[in-house]
Amino acid sequence: MFPFKSYKTPLLYILLIFVLDRISKIWALSSLKEIGNIDVLPFFKLTYVQNTGAAFGIFQNGNTLLIFVSLIVLFALIKYRKDIFILGKTSAFGWVFIIGGALGNLYDRIFIGYVIDYFNFIVWPVFNVADSFITIGALMLAWCILKDEYKKFKQKREVQK
Repeated sequence: MFPFKSYKTPLLYILLIFVLDRISKIWALSSLKEIGNIDVLPFFKLTYVQNTGAAFGIFQNGNTLLIFVSLIVLFALIKYRKDIFILGKTSAFGWVFIIGGALGNLYDRIFIGYVIDYFNFIVWPVFNVADSFITIGALMLAWCILKDEYKKFKQKREVQK
């Protein structure tokens, strides 16, 4: 079961996420790089960061490894898309969010040499639009997988009774 009206629809959403991420990073590069910070709220700043690692500062200067890992994840997501789409629209949108975000960060890693981050909630590592889509997409996908596994578990228990 294909959860979208057309095969072009997920590609358009992926492109939209990628473009939104690129525009926001171009803005951060041109506006934030020179000044460093913009205080927005007491707990939130816009802070320019050149991230050569992954989330939470792990794998700093591991750009080549992270490019390779990103390509493997993208390949696996594309290969198993039918298995993901069969879980429904929520999982399909989770897939789209992850792909779009991953392509945004992969672009930075390949063409800039680091990922541009700028959302700074002080108590959390600085992140960007692509990171947000990847996180939300992964949560959506995990929810659908867990829900499906629970459904299978319940059905198995019913058969055993």
